[in-house]
Amino acid sequence: MLPGASSEKSELYRIMTGMCSTSFDVGSSFLPSDSFDQAFCDSSSESAQRALAALRNHKEAEKRRRERINSHLDKLRSILPCSSKTDKASLLAKVVERVRELKQEAAMMEQTSRKTESYCLIPSESDEVTVYSSSDDGGRLIFKASLCCEDRSDLMPELIGILKSLRLKTLRAEMCTVGGRIRNVLVVAADSEHSIESIHFLQSALKGLVQKSSDTSADRSKRRRMAASAARQLRS
Repeated sequence: MLPGASSEKSELYRIMTGMCSTSFDVGSSFLPSDSFDQAFCDSSSESAQRALAALRNHKEAEKRRRERINSHLDKLRSILPCSSKTDKASLLAKVVERVRELKQEAAMMEQTSRKTESYCLIPSESDEVTVYSSSDDGGRLIFKASLCCEDRSDLMPELIGILKSLRLKTLRAEMCTVGGRIRNVLVVAADSEHSIESIHFLQSALKGLVQKSSDTSADRSKRRRMAASAARQLRS
């Protein structure tokens, strides 16, 4: 080692140490080390706060999204025949199955409407019952019936009772009332136990229903005539 080398190194070390302890080179400017540390800490704190705010916003948005999904799932559980404990996968499977059933029923009703004779919904002055039969693509027996008679309060409950007793499923029902008379047009499906002969049972039951309405109407007319006659006698 050359003489004086040790002292030169010591001096160089002292100068460099002094520079590092008093300043820090950033481009063309010099900042005191304490100021730089403070600025760095402030910048880090602001970045952390922004990150935390973004995280909170994301969590709140995710919470609202889950609440909307759960609300719609609860509505589906209330509509479909399932319990409140049905899991999401099973519930969605039931929804898909039900949508397919509705699409099949809609297609079948459209085909039945094209195949069978169309009816005028306006009630006529005379009592009448007509029943036609057809079948869907699956071979299921379909009946389309029309009945026209005097309207009465217990007509619809009795009509529903007839369909239930014959185990017929209603696919479509239309009704029109004018001047105290009513016409009902029904499209019903029979189960596998029915045959084409079932059309006679349905027709007979509907004729009995119409006859009862006719008898009730005749009784009302008779009572009105008797009341009118009594009123004329009182006036005379």
